[in-house]
Amino acid sequence: PHPQPEREGMFHRGSGLNLTSGQYTAPIAGYYTFTATLHIVRRQQRRKGQPCRGNRLRVLICVQSYCQHNSNLETVSQLESASDLFTISVTGVLYLQAGQYASVFVDNAAGSPLIIQSGSDFSAILLGV
Repeated sequence: PHPQPEREGMFHRGSGLNLTSGQYTAPIAGYYTFTATLHIVRRQQRRKGQPCRGNRLRVLICVQSYCQHNSNLETVSQLESASDLFTISVTGVLYLQAGQYASVFVDNAAGSPLIIQSGSDFSAILLGV
């Protein structure tokens, strides 16, 4: 669990973020800018001589968990074969109705287990209604 801010200020965490579920629920209908920055460690390196089954990683921010519809933000990254620690970000604007939620999804086609490191973040800011 992340500590709550001790006093209100520019970076006050609103009540819409649920740290247990990883979901941000819109308190009012409007346009929100979302950003997710994930620091990722690849647990196992591919053995030399082994065919590369895929090294693509998609990170999505989806509304109501519907990632296959147009209500999502997406970034795709090709993982460097020599790298085992990397950062991937996705950002953009989505419209949410009051009570709808957005959350981050990782589509791992890299063929290796991945671990999301501490220091990764997910934020939502209301731009306007």
